[in-house]
Amino acid sequence: MARDFLKGARDSYDCIVIGSGLAGMTAANTLARTGQSVLLLEQHYKLGGMATWFKRPGGHIFDISLHGFPVGMIKSCRRYWSKEIADSIVQLRNIRFDNPMFSLTTTFNREDFTRLLIEKFQLPEADVVAFFDAARGMNFYDDQSTTVGELFQKFFPGREDVIRLLMEPITYANGSTLEDPAISYGIVFSNFMSQGVFTFEGGTDRLIDLMHKELVTSGVDVRIRCDVEKILVRDRRVCGVRVNGRDIAARSVVSNANLKSTIFRMVGEEHFDRKFVDDAQAVRLNNSSCQVYMALKPGSDLDESLGDLLFSSTAPLFRTDALLSRDITSRTYSFYYPRTRPGSDRSLIVSSTNARYEDWAKLSKEDYEASKRDLVETTIDALARYVPDIRERLAHAEASTPITFRHYTQHLNGASFGTKFEGLAVSRAIPEQVGGLYHAGSVGIIMSGWLGAMNYGVIVANDVDSWLLKSATRPPLAATT
Repeated sequence: MARDFLKGARDSYDCIVIGSGLAGMTAANTLARTGQSVLLLEQHYKLGGMATWFKRPGGHIFDISLHGFPVGMIKSCRRYWSKEIADSIVQLRNIRFDNPMFSLTTTFNREDFTRLLIEKFQLPEADVVAFFDAARGMNFYDDQSTTVGELFQKFFPGREDVIRLLMEPITYANGSTLEDPAISYGIVFSNFMSQGVFTFEGGTDRLIDLMHKELVTSGVDVRIRCDVEKILVRDRRVCGVRVNGRDIAARSVVSNANLKSTIFRMVGEEHFDRKFVDDAQAVRLNNSSCQVYMALKPGSDLDESLGDLLFSSTAPLFRTDALLSRDITSRTYSFYYPRTRPGSDRSLIVSSTNARYEDWAKLSKEDYEASKRDLVETTIDALARYVPDIRERLAHAEASTPITFRHYTQHLNGASFGTKFEGLAVSRAIPEQVGGLYHAGSVGIIMSGWLGAMNYGVIVANDVDSWLLKSATRPPLAATT
């Protein structure tokens, strides 16, 4: 008999959270701490969403997305999770760039970038200060018509090398392009420039384990392998979900699933106004990525002069099309030394590249597998420039693609960075369409990345709590459509 992953679950909750990405888990934990009854449903067999990990024979543990996030994660984790989690966040000290225009190492904060831009790139100090101040002063409500490319041309006209330095790391962090709104770049860039890039010591597996324990301590009913088939709505109010064939009632629902999947697959456009549907259909998905996971043989150490993050490229200029091309010229290497997981003797390297879903989805099964093998081999060849004997030292190597992310997360097009900027407005407007229904996740580049997702989970949890307090005197609706 198949296992019942909902065994013991209640018939109704104050809130059901769909999906256990960082936004979903944080929303669930925040709500449970206020005394609301919360059910967290995850379709996968482990929590974390894109912030997860996998194991391979030989004791290799690979993080899907660990390097890196801004210092604000420390404050958010301490406030909304635990001191133990916050105290395990450490700074990455050496961020390297190597491309045809320049080669350098930086601590990746405003002070060091200012020094580099003035001394190495020979820019007037006044222009550098003005750029940083402009980026720091950006907020959600600013003009969205100015693009990132136009922002750079305003402060550093014709300086392709400066654009590359300022843009490549943010593209790696959240898929930002030169064509996106300038505010989506400025806010994220300023967050990193505050104090640099940070990561979680002990790996994502330890982080998610600690978060799971916190969820349970807060009273969240956590369930894995529970795939929500439908969000139930009656009279323009949410009333529950259908999961694993069972209807469970709820006074509110928070979806941490893909924005468009939430609206069109789980709810259905018949429950929304026509204009809202049109706006939701117009939301563009962000791009995805490919990664190559490489493990060195036990005890085979890496020279830490390689840095923690290495932005490597052979392309002459920074261009969005080149970054997304199957003809890969730019790779970001994350180097995981044994200190990343204290007590481990393993060194790992993860290569990341931006990618288009359609370039992989159109391949036959045979061509797809051949392309993955080619991705691994060409990446190892490229890495040999920095680790000459890498092939002899490797114990394991494999690749993931947008198809991989689509399979494990159910994100449309394997969109590892959620939606473009316009997705944020649609996400925020959902409760105006269906009472008690909310969305929290990677929407708009500002909300992408670990810190953005976590803080968005908090924002939505506060909205949900307010809704529940206001509707406390109203009788709950039965979980039927």
